[in-house]
Amino acid sequence: MTDIDTILFNKYLDSANKTDPIKYVGKVSKVQGLLIESKGPQAIIGEICRIVAPKGRGIIRAEVVGLKDETVQLMAYEETDGIEIGDRVIALGSRLEVPVSDRLLGRVLDALGNPIDDKGEIASEFMYPALTSPPDPLTRRRVTERIITGVRAIDGLLAVGKGQRLGIFAGSGVGKSTLLGMIARNTTADVNVVALIGERGREVNDFIENDLGPEGLARSVLVVTPSNSPPLARLRGAYVATAVAEYFRDQGKDVMLLFDSVTRFARAMREIGLASGEPPAQRGYPPSMFDSMPKLLERSGTSDKGSITGFYTILVDGDDMDEPVADTVRGILDGHIVLSRDLAQGYHYPAIDILDSISRLAPSVTGEATKKAAGIIRRNMAAYAKAEDLINVGAYHHGSNPEIDEAIAKHGYIEKFLIQDVDEPSSLEETLEGLSAITGVNIPQEEMTDNNEIQAVKRPRVKETKSNEIIKPANIEDNTMALNSVAALFSSMTN
Repeated sequence: MTDIDTILFNKYLDSANKTDPIKYVGKVSKVQGLLIESKGPQAIIGEICRIVAPKGRGIIRAEVVGLKDETVQLMAYEETDGIEIGDRVIALGSRLEVPVSDRLLGRVLDALGNPIDDKGEIASEFMYPALTSPPDPLTRRRVTERIITGVRAIDGLLAVGKGQRLGIFAGSGVGKSTLLGMIARNTTADVNVVALIGERGREVNDFIENDLGPEGLARSVLVVTPSNSPPLARLRGAYVATAVAEYFRDQGKDVMLLFDSVTRFARAMREIGLASGEPPAQRGYPPSMFDSMPKLLERSGTSDKGSITGFYTILVDGDDMDEPVADTVRGILDGHIVLSRDLAQGYHYPAIDILDSISRLAPSVTGEATKKAAGIIRRNMAAYAKAEDLINVGAYHHGSNPEIDEAIAKHGYIEKFLIQDVDEPSSLEETLEGLSAITGVNIPQEEMTDNNEIQAVKRPRVKETKSNEIIKPANIEDNTMALNSVAALFSSMTN
């Protein structure tokens, strides 16, 4: 008997030992929209039930979402075709759990944690609850170490710490999934957990093959619930992905949780809440959505063992940053990255609007010189943005304002620094060298190195000559030399 056979045998033996021989059975009494009502069985909120529908799918898995007198309210994880009055409802006596082990790496799971990639069963003796509480605040370690994403705009100007949680706010078609794919491939995290919640079915293979790639998939776990899934499946897919991330965190690993998207999760909550009779609050969202959001998002972060660094995408309706979901999430997370449609239309990718974005923990994970250089870049960008209309119509005259003059001189180099191809990873050293060259700030070597630094796939470089040599920050004597240094840096990075 192989190790996997032994694990599977022990798993089923354990399940048999836990099985209650007494079945609690009810009967379907009503089906209306998403909601299924039954007389019995005796069950608790969140308990998994089986609906036996001989004229439909046979066995339909459902979850108890409400109790009213003797009526049990359920919602199905699958389509409800074929359910009729009188079908048996059997309570299984357990809540949703996920099989976990290192064999999850490279696998694609559904909303219940079952593999859907035709690579065989996940052989695991251990189960993690999908619904659980966040770590005790007093046991959480402080966020003091940075994690590398391989994206210059983030690592240079919006530094992220291990265990930090950031939101990526954008409208549709601005590059959220592509940015997540870049982070998944290039991050220094030990494990990626990718939650594709309510996204288009077409995008799943696109994300795996184009955005994630073989190297990213090898150290990733994907949880997929496409947009055509029932709302309960979309909802529980989010909890299953978080539970998988918690398992790896409890093994002492640094986990990157890439969640796309929180808005689809919130809409699933809205569908379930309204179907079960909750009153609508803001824009139709029920009170349960605003209660569940922090319970989900607070589960990521640090613990006393490892960390979960979370990137959560928020689909902003009509580019309105004050709509309920965006406003709620922004107040919970540790920073936000805003993607600009104007930048995307100008083929500026990743389309990160630096001035509208912030990482609240960046000062805690970056050195003094790096913070100074990032501040100079932001001031230059702010000065240029303030005078951009005057510059574009030719109304600004050189020499009128030294800050604007400097911003104009450096604008092109800052743009080249921020624009990055999908298949162009950037190490921390390369990123900070770029900041140093643009600003003239001497960033010491200890701030440029990291024990977990990304091992970027270097592009072939031309043999360096005096014309393309990168001038080190310590040798920069004036602004002209700094700009020449930037030109040389980007020439060497793109050749």
